[in-house]
Amino acid sequence: MSLGLLGFKLGMSQVFVGDGTVEPVTVLQLGPCPVLQIKTPKTDTAKGDGYPAVQLGFKDKPRKAATRPEQGHVAAGLKSKRKEARQKAGVAIPPKADCEPQRHVREFRLDKGKGFVTKYDCTTGEAKVTVERIKATGDVKQPFQAYAEDLTVKVGQVLSVNDVFKDVLAVDVVSNSKGRGTQGVMKKWNFAGLPAAHGSKKNHRQPGSTSSLASNRGSGRPKKGRKLAGRYGAERVTIRNLAVVKLDGENNILLVRGGVPGHNGTLVMVSPTNKVGPGSPKAKTKKVEVAAGKKK
Repeated sequence: MSLGLLGFKLGMSQVFVGDGTVEPVTVLQLGPCPVLQIKTPKTDTAKGDGYPAVQLGFKDKPRKAATRPEQGHVAAGLKSKRKEARQKAGVAIPPKADCEPQRHVREFRLDKGKGFVTKYDCTTGEAKVTVERIKATGDVKQPFQAYAEDLTVKVGQVLSVNDVFKDVLAVDVVSNSKGRGTQGVMKKWNFAGLPAAHGSKKNHRQPGSTSSLASNRGSGRPKKGRKLAGRYGAERVTIRNLAVVKLDGENNILLVRGGVPGHNGTLVMVSPTNKVGPGSPKAKTKKVEVAAGKKK
């Protein structure tokens, strides 16, 4: 996952695009997200955190509802005995965002963003990254053109939709799916069920025989991976390569084509897609060569 934003799923709608067609879209409200911390990889001179990442927050949390560690994570002027002892010992205190405690805190790793974050340089309190943008050119042979842009992220900076999703063609969305409780195999695994004949009495939605799946040729425990009835939903799901239909920077709104898992109001993590190959934004930037004397 590359650099992205946190937000809420507002629901689904439909919009008319330039050619008059209707696009089914999911409305996402993203940010603004303050940068709470910059994680640094290990080096020869510094221990670091072991990996480069940008930690973001979303939605202010009332101070009376926040614990003291949550307040100290973002507050620069919070007094504590441990902080004073570290300062007397000469330990450098990392920079703070100096904002309200955040209700949702997530990290976006910079070393996992294939195709979007090409370079990164993380220090304490600041991260310099080179991101890859794709803009429309209007050319028939090459309708999209890729270019690189340097982006500096500092602790305390507030990221918006325009900062992260400028000239982004598609995104990856991570959210939790709806919980459906305990379900049978037909709903959970799309089993066909048993024949609905008169000879099979009240046995139409059963999983069928499981004797051949024993680990010891007819006896013993079942093999791992057997699809049975059980809890369904309420799990982390990633939907990749959703096309961006519209970006509204004033209202922090992003419209993506297609559905997003979860109920309305669920927390989502959105980042520019890291998909490569056919169907990816990178594939759309390739120049289409037309043979001489042939019409396209």
